[in-house]
Amino acid sequence: MSIIVAILIFSVIILFHEFGHFLFAKLGGITVNEFSLGMGPRLLSFVKGGTRYSVKLFPIGGSCAMLGEDENDMQQGAFGSRPVWIRILVVAAGPLFNFIFAYVISVILLMNAGCDLPVLLAVSEGYPAEQAGLEPGDMITKINGKNMYLYRDISNYVSFHQDILSEGTPVEIEYVRGGEAHTVTLTAADDGNGRYILGVSGSSSNREKLGFLRTIRYGLYEVRFWVSTTLGSLRLLITGKAGAQDLSGPVGVVSMIGETYEESRTDGWYYVMLNMMNISILLSANLGVMNLLPLPALDGGRLLFLFLEVIRRKRVDPDKEGMVHFAGFMLLMLLMVFILFNDIRRIVTGG
Repeated sequence: MSIIVAILIFSVIILFHEFGHFLFAKLGGITVNEFSLGMGPRLLSFVKGGTRYSVKLFPIGGSCAMLGEDENDMQQGAFGSRPVWIRILVVAAGPLFNFIFAYVISVILLMNAGCDLPVLLAVSEGYPAEQAGLEPGDMITKINGKNMYLYRDISNYVSFHQDILSEGTPVEIEYVRGGEAHTVTLTAADDGNGRYILGVSGSSSNREKLGFLRTIRYGLYEVRFWVSTTLGSLRLLITGKAGAQDLSGPVGVVSMIGETYEESRTDGWYYVMLNMMNISILLSANLGVMNLLPLPALDGGRLLFLFLEVIRRKRVDPDKEGMVHFAGFMLLMLLMVFILFNDIRRIVTGG
């Protein structure tokens, strides 16, 4: 059952991404040859309005195949025949729809489960936060000028700024106590394991339901959190503070979904639903960010060529662009193979 749930989550997220491309292509007068869910041989398909709609054998991935997408084709309805700003919108629509999907699910989740406001539940004795006068019940609003909307934002700041905290850089914390705003400055301390902390404690499970308008607003903060988490993780990877062995692909994600599903079942289907929504937000926001990276074969790589066209006022040779994207696709496939074996190794060894 957990595998079915994982496939369903993947399928919905990917279908929504591809629907973004599809919708804007149709609105922009571009012919869509095929709109499909999955990869490999077709299991089901039908043609309507000049587009073939397909469900394919392997339920990972999907596509919106547009006429002349990677070719120097200028016939009516071809991708290259449309103005560059239309092509930019079509390419950007996939990641945009991922963020929209993540936002809608975030609002539903917050309406049901509430929000983990950045309120302190405890302050560790002898650590900087206590020495600076922070107390349980204080709401952290900013750390070094960066807004804290969720308690997880505080955790993220500490995790992704270890390089700064370890150097003894002063940390300015703005907080609210009893309706009054206060500011303190402190220096992070080593917890004894080489990790620098502020000495505050809270919980992402300590949630408070908000009014309708605040829920609508905090849905944006929820998506912002997952986007910043993805960007922060990429930064750690690029700077070498995280290794390739920390990467996880579809197998690892399915395993994570399965474990979460089985753990949640003991608490009831309501909690299964909430946890699956939380994972859906994570995956959709992650897919949106990753697809915007300026790498060949990804939407970000295609946007890079389109913006280059805007600057040059001349389209890059589609054949050369196609070769770049093909090479990028092959490299991505090699990376996926590596991640696949990494996922399997982690599952087998339990590490």
